[in-house]
Amino acid sequence: MSDIEDMKAHYLVAIDACAGLEALEAVRVEALGKQGRVTALLKTMGKLSPDERQVQGPAIHGLREAVTQALAARKDVLENVALEAKLAAERVDVTLPVDAMPAGSVHPVSQVMDELAEIFADLGFAVATGPEIEDDWHNFGALNIPDTHPARAMQDTFYLEPQAQAPAARAAGDGQSPSSDGAGRAGPAPFVLRTHTSPVQIRTMMQQKPPLRIIAPGRVYRSDWDATHTPMFHQIEGLVIDKGITLGHLKWTLETFLRAFFERDDVVLRLRPSYFPFTEPSAEVDVGFTVEKGKRVIGGDPNGPGGGWMEVLGSGMVHPKVIAACGLDPDEWQGFAFGCGIDRLAMLKYGIDDLRPVFEGDIRWLKHYGFAALDVPTLSSGVGSRGVGTA
Repeated sequence: MSDIEDMKAHYLVAIDACAGLEALEAVRVEALGKQGRVTALLKTMGKLSPDERQVQGPAIHGLREAVTQALAARKDVLENVALEAKLAAERVDVTLPVDAMPAGSVHPVSQVMDELAEIFADLGFAVATGPEIEDDWHNFGALNIPDTHPARAMQDTFYLEPQAQAPAARAAGDGQSPSSDGAGRAGPAPFVLRTHTSPVQIRTMMQQKPPLRIIAPGRVYRSDWDATHTPMFHQIEGLVIDKGITLGHLKWTLETFLRAFFERDDVVLRLRPSYFPFTEPSAEVDVGFTVEKGKRVIGGDPNGPGGGWMEVLGSGMVHPKVIAACGLDPDEWQGFAFGCGIDRLAMLKYGIDDLRPVFEGDIRWLKHYGFAALDVPTLSSGVGSRGVGTA
């Protein structure tokens, strides 16, 4: 018993004399390590008789507890001393600039969507949305697109499996075609991935009373893939329904929109007669361009050196059959509609040559063409006026 007390006194003194954590660890190993003296005493308890174990057991366990507590207490003291010494020795220069934090970028397509919403909101347009999986009637039938139209072909449209509930839904008034899907198959027309955002116009005219001024941005799907086409892309369409609407209103709206978007007052438009099933008359809209510093830019005199015309969108007066299909009287209500690809607008404005990288998710591409999160487009500061590559 006296040996145990002597050992306790020895280690308590040794622990208290430790000036650093390394010395304290050496004492811990000597006492409580696998080969330590206290550990060896604990191992001898199995060889003791019950009477001896009853006498020496509490003393040995008390030794271990005393050494363990002394080690923990001394470790706390030494760690605090080391921390205070480190704080006293180190200094932080708070006047130095901080390192740049990793930051994300706003995709140019998302930025252009915000720009378009800002411009058209100033013109009194609301934003309307609709489902990306559409029935045949909203995507084709209500828009005066006949069963024989090329847009219904399988090589142009993504078809989903025909729905068994289509006849019941048709009876409920959704207007689905009962006999053909446009691809030569009989039976209920299948649902499709919408090929344009025009179904949003139909749904809006059926759900809201005119007058209407809306834009419908969103994803659309067509079976195509090359440098200027992808199976999924973004489109925006505009619709105005009111009394006494003319082509003059359409032309003014498009001029105002394109001049605000490209941030140039010298944007010139040319309307060419065209054909769309859902508008009559219809017009392709070309915008004049010039060459500045070897690059093609929107604006200026298209008849000058290097100038010309570029098609940017389609438009026209809403077909009377479309207005009637939505339950409105075409003799009372008239309107115009227009549509263009958001991705193409982004390419034209920000110098993007190939459409495919827009959807490939390459972080290097996004760092070059992306926008800062706080670079919110406003008409007062110029939508997107900061340019590209500076996010």
